[in-house]
Amino acid sequence: MAPRALDYESLNENVKKVQYAVRGELYLRASELQKEGKKIIFTNVGNPHALGQKPLTFPRQVVALCQAPFLLDDPNVGLLFPADAIARAKHYLSLTTGGLGAYSDSRGLPGIRKEVAEFIGRRDGYPSDPELIFLTDGASKGVMQMLNTIIRGEGDGVLVPVPQYPLYSAAIALFGGSLVPYHLEETANWGLDVNDLRQSVSRARANGITVRAMVIINPGNPTGQCLSEANLKEILYFCYQENLVLLGDEVYQQNVYQDERPFISARKVLMNMGPPISRELQLVSFHTVSKGYWGECGQRGGYFEMTNIPPKSVDEIYKVASVSLSPNVPAQIFMGLMVNPPKPGDISYDLYVRESKGILESLRRRAKIMTDGFNSCRNVVCNFTEGAMYSFPQIRLPPRAIQAAKQAGKVPDVFYCLKLLEATGISTVPGSGFGQKEGVFHLRTTILPAEEDMPEIMVSFKKFNDEFMEQYEDHRGYSRM
Repeated sequence: MAPRALDYESLNENVKKVQYAVRGELYLRASELQKEGKKIIFTNVGNPHALGQKPLTFPRQVVALCQAPFLLDDPNVGLLFPADAIARAKHYLSLTTGGLGAYSDSRGLPGIRKEVAEFIGRRDGYPSDPELIFLTDGASKGVMQMLNTIIRGEGDGVLVPVPQYPLYSAAIALFGGSLVPYHLEETANWGLDVNDLRQSVSRARANGITVRAMVIINPGNPTGQCLSEANLKEILYFCYQENLVLLGDEVYQQNVYQDERPFISARKVLMNMGPPISRELQLVSFHTVSKGYWGECGQRGGYFEMTNIPPKSVDEIYKVASVSLSPNVPAQIFMGLMVNPPKPGDISYDLYVRESKGILESLRRRAKIMTDGFNSCRNVVCNFTEGAMYSFPQIRLPPRAIQAAKQAGKVPDVFYCLKLLEATGISTVPGSGFGQKEGVFHLRTTILPAEEDMPEIMVSFKKFNDEFMEQYEDHRGYSRM
């Protein structure tokens, strides 16, 4: 009998090519151990609420009222909800055509897109057009929508930073394109060298690949660096010279843990550069409610904004968005609340500021505890987490450990991370899942475990690591460096 459409051997080959390390072998093993009763600390994915981050009160109050609008008719509603939350719920319900159970426009509710445009205008100092903003089910859906639009076949390449967030390699494989890596320089605090970009493009072209777009992740995932304004200018000019679309993944813009390099959007830098580049370079920027001090991953709210994309192309992108009918409406309201939070003088303002500041200040402390903890371990070096939610330490594995991994049929950093998981319950992601230079090994962990648990987690990591190194080091001269 001939294979059926959903038999493995007859599946779409692009689906089989997809790899997604964040939910890969380590995660599956951690889930098994959890079922067996072992306490697992899931630091493999940037999922703040799963690790104990409390939701912000005001947005939950507003969405609760929108989900249950009959509460607004209850005479006691004012005893349970503050007046500004009640007013905002009424405002958002008035923007819909039948509450949260009705489809919205395929680009999202016009009133919320207007709020997003006003937020971008305040942030960047340049007006934004709501017609060029699409609300999406999380930033990931927006990224996939744009890559699907850009990639015409395997001859089309997309420049992606390595180490990279595996959404990019997975989506490029799924849409049948080619990933063109450019390496971030670990010794320069994961900085980006434009000469390396040029070499990556030249190599791809020599292999017959048309490079059509470039991805930046700022602040970085998994590397945690914040790009400087000077670096962003170089990137924008490079894309302009090479005729590339720039995809700006800026989902961690609230997560910044130092003052030397604040977040600055690619769009703001582009507009500051002035014509002709500010009128010609094609840029798509992404944001989400899943990160920052919101951490609302399960709500799946995001947006992308298009700059200098021709109207006919925008129409085609709208047409494809229409196939999914509508982005999730409650998530659109979360996005509206994120870009238009309580203002000074509002009843909920003080609580909102206290909660959001508390989360960011704690993340800043956790970033330091984790970086210092890694740097105190034998054969481990880690750049400071300037932003985002991750540490990406380099693990200098002794030759005997690399040999033992080969004998076990494992990639060396997978071998190390599995041993770490079995010994401590800490679930991480091996650096090989993000891409790294040959012979160099890392792991990625989130900085999200509760602050009070962090010292104990780092003690547990250090004990495991130092015992592992003791076991596999050849004491005849293998040193930390």
